[in-house]
Amino acid sequence: MLRILGNPRQFCDGITRRDAMTVGGISVLGGMLNLPGVMALEERRPAEARVAEARPGRARNVMVLYLHGGAPTQDMFDLKPQAPVEMRGEFRPIATNVPGMQICEHLPRMSRWMHRCAIVRSVHHRAGCHNTLPSFSGSEQPVDINEPTPRDSFPPGMGAICEFLKPRHVDIPHYVALPSYLGWGFALKRPGPWGGFLGKRFDPVCSECKPRLDPAPPAGRRPMWLGTPFLADTALGQDITIDRLDTRRSLLQQFDGVQRQLEAGGGTFDRVRQRAFGLLTGSRLKTAFNLNAEDPRLRERYGNHLFGSSALLGRRLIEAGVRFVDVYWDGYAARVSTNLDPYWDTHSSNFVQLREVNLPNLDQTFDALMHDLEQRGLLDETLLVMMSDFGRTPRVNASAGRDHWTSCYSVLLAGAGIRGGTICGASDGHAAYVKDRPIRPADICATIYHCLGIDPDTTVPDRAGRPLAISHGGEPIREVLA
Repeated sequence: MLRILGNPRQFCDGITRRDAMTVGGISVLGGMLNLPGVMALEERRPAEARVAEARPGRARNVMVLYLHGGAPTQDMFDLKPQAPVEMRGEFRPIATNVPGMQICEHLPRMSRWMHRCAIVRSVHHRAGCHNTLPSFSGSEQPVDINEPTPRDSFPPGMGAICEFLKPRHVDIPHYVALPSYLGWGFALKRPGPWGGFLGKRFDPVCSECKPRLDPAPPAGRRPMWLGTPFLADTALGQDITIDRLDTRRSLLQQFDGVQRQLEAGGGTFDRVRQRAFGLLTGSRLKTAFNLNAEDPRLRERYGNHLFGSSALLGRRLIEAGVRFVDVYWDGYAARVSTNLDPYWDTHSSNFVQLREVNLPNLDQTFDALMHDLEQRGLLDETLLVMMSDFGRTPRVNASAGRDHWTSCYSVLLAGAGIRGGTICGASDGHAAYVKDRPIRPADICATIYHCLGIDPDTTVPDRAGRPLAISHGGEPIREVLA
């Protein structure tokens, strides 16, 4: 028997991919679902979920660079040089290639891309610290951030909506998360980037990683996580050749007559069967994960670290046809038992951490990604979003860190559908509270949907069958739209 040992995700009926995706001479009458049978589940959607045809959007793809932990945007995109020293911090603003638009001195490469970027400086929410649900769905529903798995009653994330609306003839997933599921380093799955009440079959395809700290970081730098994301268990077994797989295809065809009688809708069976064998014998997704096919000089340009490799893989996935890619810069210290985790939850040594690891590596990867997308003709059809789950306190604490703060922070958008060189909203003189044009996460999500050509007022049925707007009342931010 041939098995696909992928991520142990469950479908909405409780069947896991790891246990159910089996190819063998077993029909559904034998009491066990085979691979095409499982895939057939994904072909079925409730009638209530039908939506109007989407309008053409400026963006065909979205890549989210998610800086989890609470990135201190007043030390990145909204510096306050006139604030008291205990608030303004140690960094100075520098000019960008857009007159009057300044960002942090430790983001010099990024400063050259502001003509393609919009910065929203007035984002806020009341959903609680480390609650990632607002970022990905727009919902500000409170959650228990220590729950090991998100509840299936939570609303779906934007990527899950893209997967849900994917045309049925498209085999490649429309939603992939890199380098692992969000929260892997803390042995839990954080809420937001999941199928939620739509069902687990709309969860992202999550890669896996084996992060390790750089044992010899560059001079003046703190160690960064190294590693390359990979898809687990996607290869055929050693005893299964393509010829043997074709033989099994012939054997399975002997059962077609029986199973065809069970299928409604004529061509569904053939389409699902073809897709099942296609995943085993030739996968664009699997090919995209082969970073060895890239020029080593390009890999070095992105950064030979986990975040850089993940961003490069994100570009490759978009080229392969994936529509929504999450790239997480997450924390991994809970798994490796170290206090050197280059994370964004900077309660102490905020400025050392940012200066010696976070900002230089972020600057490098962002610059390489923008160059790569532009040179390949992808930047005009790819929306790039850089955001975090919340911000940091305006006042620096006694440990030279900044604590949790949801009252005001920034989000950066770039590329397709965005009016470059734009600043929307403003914080007060201490970067503490919104001064002008309050923006909520739901508005960020509505803007992303708008760029993709998806009506933010589109509804999907919740578990009780009630229609729920995918943007949770958010409105596209017109000031940043091209």
